[in-house]
Amino acid sequence: MRKLQLLALLSVFGLSASLFADQVVLSNGDRLTGAITKSDGKTLVIKTDLAGEVTVQWTSVQSLTSSAPLHVATQAGKTVVGPVTTTDGSLAVSTPQSGTVDVARADVAALRNDAEQAAYEKSLHPTLLQGWAGGANIGFALTAGNSETKNLALAFTADRKTSHDEIALYTNTIYATNDAPGAVPPVTANATQGGARYDRNFTKRLFGFGSADFQTDALQNLNLRSVLGGGLGFHAINTDRTTLDFLGGLNYTKENYVGLDRNFAALTLGEELMHKLGASTVLSQKLYFFPNLSDSGQYRATFNLGTITKISKWLGWQNAFGDIYVTNPPVGKRTNDLQLTTGINVSFTH
Repeated sequence: MRKLQLLALLSVFGLSASLFADQVVLSNGDRLTGAITKSDGKTLVIKTDLAGEVTVQWTSVQSLTSSAPLHVATQAGKTVVGPVTTTDGSLAVSTPQSGTVDVARADVAALRNDAEQAAYEKSLHPTLLQGWAGGANIGFALTAGNSETKNLALAFTADRKTSHDEIALYTNTIYATNDAPGAVPPVTANATQGGARYDRNFTKRLFGFGSADFQTDALQNLNLRSVLGGGLGFHAINTDRTTLDFLGGLNYTKENYVGLDRNFAALTLGEELMHKLGASTVLSQKLYFFPNLSDSGQYRATFNLGTITKISKWLGWQNAFGDIYVTNPPVGKRTNDLQLTTGINVSFTH
């Protein structure tokens, strides 16, 4: 008799727990029970007791019921809060102030529980030290015997992107020597670049930017090139897999060569592409054109192409190609400077 009473009591507790848990019914009839944590309108995540976090496609959700309040964000930018049930293809949100509010499934931009909503709101206003991601590239080559050379290539990038702005930092350097007796020149490469750019979104597509870029190249007799500029940009494609931006503006260029100084205003015309090739490789490409406004027919152009393939969470393999073309280098110097590097990439997030 006591065993029957114990079983009945356990059944009541189990039924009560299921009644107070969130439930998701899928289009194939499967039922998930736990706590709904979030949805971005493409997938839905529910934390279950036995299987942990389970992610399902939003289109495969036939119905859902939440016992705890959810923050339902609409495509129009409004957010309603309360326990949610599905009725006739809509989400019925039981709000304490306005009663039941119906939201069409097609209008749902996101679902979040209290913890996810707090994290989302915090992400909208991060401190300057939060939200950074980037990496360091390292390449080194050494020969000895019939040839004696050393080659070192280093690069660093960091990017902080929020919903309304973006800060990008970069620097790279390449240094190479030919140590064979009588080799001329003994230093075969000695160039450094670095800079920063700030973007501010005005609309979903349009943004403004300001940038500062600096370069030295000993073999081109370039002591320092400083380029300060700004303008407008357009997000032609902006998805998780692909971004394509077009930029246009003005810049002020100051060049100091050995025995030669040039200062002039120029246009900034550029295009930037980022595309994810599969699950582990990212391709990036940048093309810029800087026509001199003070001396018609003179210009500078830059092209960069690179890939990073992840080997682990923080380690990858990188390849980078760069070309800087100047129509009017100092006398005796070539118009093109090409760089090709390869090596490991160490990534970070903060």
